[in-house]
Amino acid sequence: MTMDDRLVCQFRDIGHTLHSVSEGRGGQKRILILLLEAGPMTQRELTSRLRIQPGSASEVIGKLEVAGLLERTPSSEDKRTTDVRLTQAGLAAAREAREARAQRNERMFACLTEEEKETALSLLQKINAWWDVQFRESGAEDGRHS
Repeated sequence: MTMDDRLVCQFRDIGHTLHSVSEGRGGQKRILILLLEAGPMTQRELTSRLRIQPGSASEVIGKLEVAGLLERTPSSEDKRTTDVRLTQAGLAAAREAREARAQRNERMFACLTEEEKETALSLLQKINAWWDVQFRESGAEDGRHS
C-alpha cells in the first residue's frame, strides 16, 4: 500500500469510530446540545445546521417532543414556520448529553499531549481546507459529517 492508501485507511477507521461513538448527524443528543448552545430556533434552521433532510429532522424532533424534551410552537415572527425549544426536562437532558460528550472527547484524545493535539488539529485543518477546494466546492462527493 502507498502512504496515501494507508492515510485513507486510517481516516476511514477513524470515521467509523467517530460514527459509532458520536451522536450522529441528526441524533437526538446532538439536537438537544445544539438547542442548549444556540437557543430556540426554527425547525428549518435546525435542519440546516444539522445538514439533514427535513423529513429526518421532523421524525427525530417528533420523538423528542413525545418524550417531553422539546416543544414546537408557531414562530412569533413568521407563522409559516415552527420554533423548536427545549423544555425543562430537555434542558436537563441536554446538559447531561453535553457533559457526556465532553468526557468522551477528552478520553478520545487522552493518548496525545497538548502539543500533539495542536499539531494534529493544524494538520487536519489543512487537509480539511484542501478537501473543501478539491472535492466539496467542485460539486464532488460531500464527505463532511458534523
